[in-house]
Amino acid sequence: MRDRDPEGRPRNARPRDAFGRPLPYGSPGMPRVPDDYAPTTDQALADGRRFLEQGLPFNAHEVFEGRWKCAPEEERDLWQGLAQICVGLTHLQRGNGRGAVTLLSRGAARVQTYGEPYDGVGRAASGLHDDSDAGEAIALILAELPEPGET
Repeated sequence: MRDRDPEGRPRNARPRDAFGRPLPYGSPGMPRVPDDYAPTTDQALADGRRFLEQGLPFNAHEVFEGRWKCAPEEERDLWQGLAQICVGLTHLQRGNGRGAVTLLSRGAARVQTYGEPYDGVGRAASGLHDDSDAGEAIALILAELPEPGET
């Protein structure tokens, strides 16, 4: 059964490890991005970059998902694509190369429709393989992800 808040909305109260895997309730887990996080574009880029720099693409995914939920309609595919790329990176960390490539490809297709500077992120994600080194893949995406204020 999914965790819900008092209004019945789904919430993610279950603790997770550094790779986003669920842990038993009551276990110490990684700090999570709050369910009500609604960042601006620059805040999402800053927070997403910070988590990628720390080797935490699952947390970056949560940041981009937060922006996806509050972004104007014309930007939602971009943020969904960035979130999918970060989940793909998470799958690489977990050793699930097949799942990684699927999500990296989906995310790349979404972000590339937005042109530069996101086209570079999509090209980088598209160039990753099921046996790509997770740390190197994260660094590659981070190198292409725009800094806040660049978009």
